[in-house]
Amino acid sequence: MESDSPPANDPSLAADARLLLQAASRHDLTSLQELLRTVPASVQDPETGFTPLHAAIAGADPSQRASQDDEVPNGGAVHGDTGEKDEEAHGEEAAIETVKQLLLNGAIWNDLDKNDETPGCLALRLGRQDLYTIMVDAGVRAEILLTRLDEYERLEDRSSDDEEEDIPQETTPRIPNNDNDADKSLTNNNQPPLPSTDPLPNQPSYLSSPLSFQPDRILDASTNSIMMSWETTLMSRSAALLAPTAGLRILNIGHGMGIIDTEFQSTNPSTHHIVEAHPAVLAQMRETGWYAKPNVVVHEGRWQDILPSIIENDEAKDGATSLLFDVIYFDTFAEPYSALRRFFDDFVIGLLDDDGGRWGFFNGLGADRQVCYDVYGKVLELDLFEAGFEVEWTGVEMPDLEAKGEWEGVKRPYWRLKEYRLPVCRFVG
Repeated sequence: MESDSPPANDPSLAADARLLLQAASRHDLTSLQELLRTVPASVQDPETGFTPLHAAIAGADPSQRASQDDEVPNGGAVHGDTGEKDEEAHGEEAAIETVKQLLLNGAIWNDLDKNDETPGCLALRLGRQDLYTIMVDAGVRAEILLTRLDEYERLEDRSSDDEEEDIPQETTPRIPNNDNDADKSLTNNNQPPLPSTDPLPNQPSYLSSPLSFQPDRILDASTNSIMMSWETTLMSRSAALLAPTAGLRILNIGHGMGIIDTEFQSTNPSTHHIVEAHPAVLAQMRETGWYAKPNVVVHEGRWQDILPSIIENDEAKDGATSLLFDVIYFDTFAEPYSALRRFFDDFVIGLLDDDGGRWGFFNGLGADRQVCYDVYGKVLELDLFEAGFEVEWTGVEMPDLEAKGEWEGVKRPYWRLKEYRLPVCRFVG
C-alpha cells in the first residue's frame, strides 16, 4: 500500500512510532490502522529494539503487557481512553488480528530486537503457538517471494545481456554469496549483519583457504568450522535410513571428515562415488587411503562442474543407460540455499534411480534459531515437491553443544537447537 510517511528525521515520526508500538501492544486495531497510514510497520523502539510485531506478541502475555504499560507515558492512553477495553481486547483473537494487520502492512517477520529475538522467537518463548505459527507462515511467504523475485531478476539480467552484448547464455546460473549466507547451514537470513571486515565465507574463499585438520573438527583459516565429530550421530542415522541394505550404488557430495562416507562404506556398496572440491581435503583422502578403496571413485572438483560430466559421459555410452544411484547425499560448505535448490532441481532427477532411490542432505538451514529452522523446513518441502520429490523428516534429539564445549575455538556456532530434522527424499508417488 502507498504511504505518505514523513521523512525519517521528522520528530513527529518518533512520537507516532511510540504510539504505534503502544497500539500494537494493546491490540488496539482502530488506532493501529490509523497510525499505519503514516508510520512504517517495521519501526523499532530505540531502547528495546521492539517492532510492532514484538509488541503485539508480548502484549498477548499478561505479565509482559503489564511491564510495557509501566513504560507508557500518560498512563498508557493511545489515541483515546483505553480503559474501556475489556479483557477480550487482549485475548487471543485480538492478538492474532493485530499481528495479521501488521504483516499485511509490511512488518518484517525476522527483525531482531535488542535481545536477539525475532517476533517468532518471542512467541515461542512465551508459549504462544498460535502466534508462532503465524510468524512461521509469514516467513515462508517472504522467503518464497524473495526467491521468485531473485529468479526473475536473473532472467531479466541475462535477457538484457543477450540482447545488448550478443553473448551466449550462461549454462551455470550465478549463485549469490551475500552477508546473510551462513557457514555450515546453506542459508540464514536472520543473523545480525557482521562488520565488513569479518565477512561470512563464500565458496571461492573457502576453496582457497588452508585447512586445519584436528581430531574432532576441520577449521578453515578464519576458524570457521567445516565439519565436526559431533555430527557423527546424525551421519550414522542418515546413512542407516538412506542405505538400509548392502550393495547399493552411492553418491556423496562433500567428503569433509569422511564421516558419512565411512558409514556408507560399512554397508559394502557396489559403487561409491565421492565429489570433493577442496585440495586439502583431497590430499587428506589420498593419505588416508580413500583413493585406494576398490569400490570408491573420487571426483576432484566442484559438484557444479563434475555432475554434468557424470551424466553426459554415461549417457553417451553406446546404448547404455546413464549411471544412476540408489543413494545420494549432499553436504557442502559456504554455499547458499540456491545451491541446494539447484542441485535437486537440475541434477538429482538425472542421477537418482526412480525405483526406490533415496537422497538426503545436512539440514542446517537456519539452525541458529527455531523459527528460522521451521521456516526453511517448510520452504524446502514446497520447493522439493515442485521439483518432484517428497520428504520424510525424522527427529533426532540433540545435546547441548555449547554446554559440552563443542564451540570453543570455533568462530560461529552453526547449531543451537534441541532437535535435528533428518530428511529422506524420494520421487513423488
